[in-house]
Amino acid sequence: MSDSAAAAQHEPVVAARLRAAGCVFAEDEARLLLSAAGTPAELEELVSRRVAGQPLEHLLGWAQFCGLRIAVGPGVFVPRPRTEFLVRHAAALARGTARPVIVDLCCGSGAIGAALAAALQRSGRAPEQLHAADLDPAAVACARRNLAPAGGQVHCGDLFEPLPAALAGQVSILTANVPYVPAGEITLLPAESREHEPRLAVDGGPDGLDILRRVSAGAPAWLAPAGYLLSEVSEQQAATAAGIFRGNGLAPRIVSSAGLAATIVTGQQPPAG
Repeated sequence: MSDSAAAAQHEPVVAARLRAAGCVFAEDEARLLLSAAGTPAELEELVSRRVAGQPLEHLLGWAQFCGLRIAVGPGVFVPRPRTEFLVRHAAALARGTARPVIVDLCCGSGAIGAALAAALQRSGRAPEQLHAADLDPAAVACARRNLAPAGGQVHCGDLFEPLPAALAGQVSILTANVPYVPAGEITLLPAESREHEPRLAVDGGPDGLDILRRVSAGAPAWLAPAGYLLSEVSEQQAATAAGIFRGNGLAPRIVSSAGLAATIVTGQQPPAG
């Protein structure tokens, strides 16, 4: 029996196990797990771990994001489809600069930086520099794999702290997909996120905006004249986030995508002069 015939034979059985465990897209997941498994024993292990609640992306070793396969691993935040809206908006803003300097804070797997660099390269405006930073060593290791093809540099440390000092005042686009779930609402997250992604990747403090406040306060020293800070928030947090940006001298704008259920807040540094 060929490998494809064997996979077709096993797919309904795997899909049924996944569906019984509550996987909404059981057939799609079954095909992905079958393609990832080299032997029946490996397939059984992958299916058992998925049924136990481990994220599919951690089992596969990658997540689909903006048309790219982004490497992820156990304990690393999985990039969400809604965050593709932030990438698209950042790319549109960056196209106004011939050779943009890009920085991605709280970068996690590096998905935003990788996708943004790819989008700019397609438009003929490859970044002059691409930097990313995260506090979690596991995330930094993934980000280095994902940003290496674009020549990106990934730094391990707290927000702006590990960035090269020479970037101050030079950043065209600063993305910061900060943790923004209020601490009291983390128990409401899906079990996959609560149990398998680091709390520091989702916990935004009492109102979900503690990290955003720190980023906004530090951003003016790093942004170039007319440069942008972009951050994803919930719809309910958007007005407060815009006020935080305004209080730090940035001109805020709230942008939403109903299709992706995504809301971002942009803050523009005043132009020179």
